[in-house]
Amino acid sequence: MDLASASQLKSSEDDADQICNKSIVVPHRVIALNSSFEKKDRSWYVKSQIPNDLSIQVDDITFQAHKFPLITKCGYISNTELHPSPSGNGYHLKLENFPGGAETFETILKFCYGLQIDLNPLNVATLRCASEYLYMTEEFQEGNLISKTDGFITFVVLASWRDTLTVLRSCASLSPWADNLQIVRRCCDLLAWKACNDDNHDIPEDADNNERSLYNGIANLQLDHFMRVVTTINARKAKPEIIGRLIMKYAENWLPLIDEDLEGIRGYGSGDNELQFSVERGRTEKSSLGCQEQKRIIESLVSVLPTQPGAVVPCQFLLRLLKTAIVYSASPALISDLENRVGMALEDANVYDLLILNFKSEDQQKGARSPEEYTIYNVDVVHRIFEYFLIHEQQHQQQHQQVQGGKPSITKLLDNYLSQIAKDPYLSITKFQVLAEMLPESSWKCHDGLYRAIDMFLKSHPLLSEHDRRRLCKTMNCEKLSRDACLHAAQNDRLPLRTIVQVLFSEQVKMRMMMMQDKQAAETNEENPEGREDKGTSRESEVRTLKEELENVKRKMAELQDDYNELQQENEKLKSSKQKSTQNWGILRWQKMKKSFQIKEDDDETRDTPRRRSSTGPTTSLRRRMSMS
Repeated sequence: MDLASASQLKSSEDDADQICNKSIVVPHRVIALNSSFEKKDRSWYVKSQIPNDLSIQVDDITFQAHKFPLITKCGYISNTELHPSPSGNGYHLKLENFPGGAETFETILKFCYGLQIDLNPLNVATLRCASEYLYMTEEFQEGNLISKTDGFITFVVLASWRDTLTVLRSCASLSPWADNLQIVRRCCDLLAWKACNDDNHDIPEDADNNERSLYNGIANLQLDHFMRVVTTINARKAKPEIIGRLIMKYAENWLPLIDEDLEGIRGYGSGDNELQFSVERGRTEKSSLGCQEQKRIIESLVSVLPTQPGAVVPCQFLLRLLKTAIVYSASPALISDLENRVGMALEDANVYDLLILNFKSEDQQKGARSPEEYTIYNVDVVHRIFEYFLIHEQQHQQQHQQVQGGKPSITKLLDNYLSQIAKDPYLSITKFQVLAEMLPESSWKCHDGLYRAIDMFLKSHPLLSEHDRRRLCKTMNCEKLSRDACLHAAQNDRLPLRTIVQVLFSEQVKMRMMMMQDKQAAETNEENPEGREDKGTSRESEVRTLKEELENVKRKMAELQDDYNELQQENEKLKSSKQKSTQNWGILRWQKMKKSFQIKEDDDETRDTPRRRSSTGPTTSLRRRMSMS
């Protein structure tokens, strides 16, 4: 089997189809291969009437050949001092780190003996490096292998970007020879030029498969070669959409999907006061790329990301990169850069993309002390993302001199995110409140979403104190609740009593304002009695329904107040019973002390009776006289 057929069997069918018509046969003397070479065990023998006088070892294979055909074309063998063979038959030479190995040397040996060889994109880079190793220049023979391989690369390979991709893939195992011979640079320049040229024609997404396969082919390259192509495209000042498209395609091919490749979170230990989670990397650890390689890919991709926000790289892709960087413990500077980029494009984010799991190794879980470290979601990362968003918004408003106003998409995103993380039983009230107060008050037009998140938090944390409940409800403005939200809040037992009173008061104020507006409208619409009657009836029906609902709320409020008063009375009774018990204990102790001294007092009284009678006699007689008079 010749080298061309062996290479084609190893390559894919597409590559074989692409290069089948792009090969050059280099003949000198057409000799049947079966009658020229013979393989025995781990050795190749050149069959000839002249005995072999040179054995060349490449890797673990030995080639038994003749000295003369090799020294006439290979400068390396010609200039190397040959040592006698251990077997005593001629000379022996060992080629260390030969490009392409024994298979490539077999092809070169055929060329030196004048047999036909087949140059194609699969083997031309290897033969070019091997011929450079052996110094097969024009000095030794005209039309030597270096000039033939150079011509094939220049006039055949670089004329087609598909053949260029094939050659560049074959250069992955030829470092540093392919770099020093400028094969990699020339291929990368051609691919970068082709990518820029295709984009200048505004190729749509549903273009022909041949055009789109250029980006697929570049995205399947080795990381070093891919980075050189992207750097060359960037140096040509091409559109940032080209780089963004290539980076997203490369990440799709080489980076794992966090939601699919990771088996996720599972509880491996739970108790009354702790809940531990571990991350099982599953298929990620079993993949061919290790953690360090994945980390290097992420750092490389982030370093060439376009700086333009928005349409160049979607926010969903940036969040995917951020999650992967956190899982593989990327540097803090890289994570901060990704957070900043996500903050710039936060308006296009989805709430489910913001749910970044709190990935921790088992060692980190064992070292965790506070319950907050067992939270399901990484709230700190999202907090920093919103901080970057606010910084960019302030800069944008200062540059364009705009009045600060809220964006409905951002407030809705924060409401939905708070509703999702509120279900975590180990989320602290401080983190929840700080995140809820991130946006300015002017950004919120309605607090229904925030009320739903607060209610979910109170439901998931039933052991909160009354003080913490009031503190949490202060983040909500009752005046910005809709009528349905007010009705739900007025009947919500989880809310503190003060918040329910505020809700009722705000609803009453709204009703009064509506009645005032009805009165003003009635005064202004006196000229149109028909329209006034229609509007009046509709307004009256609305006011009537509002009054009925308000009465129901007041009735519920009165019941709550009665329950509260009963609780206070029971509390006072408990306090008074405690005080009485303490007083009774003191009286009993005093009576015991008094009994101990009672005998002594009786003796003193018996001794003092004659004295008391004599001393009280005149006074009693004087009182009797005064009473008679």
